[in-house]
Amino acid sequence: MNINHLSMRQWLLALMVASSVSLAGQPASDTIAEPKNELSVDLQLLARGETRYGGMTPETTEETEEEEGKVAKSHFIMGRTRLVINYKRDWLEARVTPQHSGIWGQAGKGSLNLYETWAKLTTRFGLFVQLGRVALSYDDERIIGSDDWAMASQSHDVLRFGYEGHGHKAHVILAYNQNADVLDGNTYYVGGAQPYKTMQDLWYHYDFQKFPLGVSVLFMNIGMQNMDNENVKHTTHFQQLLGGYLSFRPKRWNVEASYYHQMGKNETSMKIDAWMASGKVEFSPKPTYGFVGGFDYLSGDKYFAVPPKGGIGVIRHDVIRGFSTVYGSHHKFYGAMDFFYVSTYLNGFTPGLQNAYIGGFYCPIPGLKIDASYHNLSTATKLRDIDMFLGHEFEFQTSYAITRDVGVMLGAALMSGSKTMERLKRNSGDNTLRWGWIGLSVNPRIFTTKW
Repeated sequence: MNINHLSMRQWLLALMVASSVSLAGQPASDTIAEPKNELSVDLQLLARGETRYGGMTPETTEETEEEEGKVAKSHFIMGRTRLVINYKRDWLEARVTPQHSGIWGQAGKGSLNLYETWAKLTTRFGLFVQLGRVALSYDDERIIGSDDWAMASQSHDVLRFGYEGHGHKAHVILAYNQNADVLDGNTYYVGGAQPYKTMQDLWYHYDFQKFPLGVSVLFMNIGMQNMDNENVKHTTHFQQLLGGYLSFRPKRWNVEASYYHQMGKNETSMKIDAWMASGKVEFSPKPTYGFVGGFDYLSGDKYFAVPPKGGIGVIRHDVIRGFSTVYGSHHKFYGAMDFFYVSTYLNGFTPGLQNAYIGGFYCPIPGLKIDASYHNLSTATKLRDIDMFLGHEFEFQTSYAITRDVGVMLGAALMSGSKTMERLKRNSGDNTLRWGWIGLSVNPRIFTTKW
């Protein structure tokens, strides 16, 4: 019996010792709760100096008649400052981003606003809802993007909700804009933060699990109001956009294609029937260099009149056939000089665009990237009395990461424009247009904490 009692005591002692060792060997996360709150503050400083020679000069007036024939030249420096404040906790995420942007020395000292300010709730099942001012970005940003090249960039006041999980992404975006808090009436949204009165978007994307293919479908319904007279009761006219985007990325290849069609009515109740299509192929034999080629086609208005200087061209349009790239990141496409889909043509209509391009990149050392490309540009609409060819554009860009959060960029572009380009954009007689820029980007994380 004594031996049996002694054995029982030994078993109990051994069990207590084993339990103590087991608890001592466990990581701290099992005994002390992980921090659930995270706060970070990032500073973004961007400065870019530009120099331009030729292109898009204003029409001569009586006061500026002596300027006729002179080549337009300009030099300026732009700047942007952002303070990005992020907060995360389990299912909750919030962001506030005050921003200042403008030209150095600008009257009024630039623009100060809230670029982003939103809250987002996410469930463990993949459902989410987001409310506030959001920088929207979808697919290649051709139709909806932040347009980050522009100093003020682009954001939207929206309610966004949807589902993400198992390769599926489905987003619904709802927006309604008003420029005054009124008791009666549907005030026209003029001079506000957004160019539209109301917008409803549906975006669906699917990534195949065992195949490097992604497919997106986008539908937009945009309500616009006539801005001819603010004192008149305005009717909202709706235009729709429907299309899709495809990306195929097997190993060293990247193939992208998109198609979009626009319909409905514009703010003056004119019928819209326009479309665009694009395709791009990239091949990178090694991570240090690669090649790219592609083609963009954007439909244009028919019977496009191009009068000479001093002449008047009047064409009656019953249908708008010029495709609008709505709220995309325009600088990424159609040539870096931004002659197309950033500035308007002579009379507000557009002859469309055909953009065939080739290019490549090279990374000689870590952190340094050099890009070069060539664009052959033509209108999509056959013009009266002049050729459809617009010109050749050559582009060069290089960027170097000095440190993890400091980088410099340098770019230049040369366009040999045609007589068609001169008459469409009213540029000066010298059709060799030049543009160059240099920029500095500083993006440090200045504060982070968890509790």
